[in-house]
Amino acid sequence: MRMNTEGLIIKEHKTSSDDRLVTVLTKDYGVLRAFVRGAQKIKSRSQCGSQLFSYSKMSIYRGKDAYVIDEIQPIEIFFDLRNDIGNLALAQYFCELQYELAPQESDAEEFLKLTLNSLHFLAKNKRNPLQLKSIMELRTLCLAGYMPDLIACTECGKYEDDLMYFCVYDGHLYCSSCTADVPCEEIPAGVVSAMRFICYSEKEKLFSFTLNEDNFAVLADVCEKYLLAQTNRKYKTLDFYKSIT
Repeated sequence: MRMNTEGLIIKEHKTSSDDRLVTVLTKDYGVLRAFVRGAQKIKSRSQCGSQLFSYSKMSIYRGKDAYVIDEIQPIEIFFDLRNDIGNLALAQYFCELQYELAPQESDAEEFLKLTLNSLHFLAKNKRNPLQLKSIMELRTLCLAGYMPDLIACTECGKYEDDLMYFCVYDGHLYCSSCTADVPCEEIPAGVVSAMRFICYSEKEKLFSFTLNEDNFAVLADVCEKYLLAQTNRKYKTLDFYKSIT
């Protein structure tokens, strides 16, 4: 069966042949591993469209043992990501998130759109990197079925407090009167609003909120802790990004 779709290269794998083995986040078929025939040849027309961060139109078929991409046409290669080591490292982390959390061999259009928009803003330096990191972490978790309950305090129903508390293990929000014996992260009201916006806003408005620098740092910290607690794994690209920033 031949599949025509669009996809983002989120991982490259070394091979000993002229073919390139890639992992692709596709619009219609989720995460796939596939060989790109002859892509490692110097004069190959597939070389550009099959490199890391390339977003391309592609034709894929199922071979005897693996998927094969025999036609690939680049749409966007996000070349500017390579101008800054911090942005490059963060982009690699975004790709690892999708590799781990996006569905395999099923529709992944929302995951793909989220990642493409984040890479666009990152490459063009149009958003705070900590904002993009927080959006990628929390919105990806929501799409993957790990949406927290941020509507109100889980105990008393209070919607807003000067300081609220978020448990990264159960995904619940607590007001200042209901935090006894619950291990939580302390977060100001502005950060609570930002987390709600990331979880519940329409995708067209997702990147439109703003915070001051201190609150962006708090937001990034709590979203990262929630991700690590919910997925219970380490991310090598995250460790590298943090080591250089």
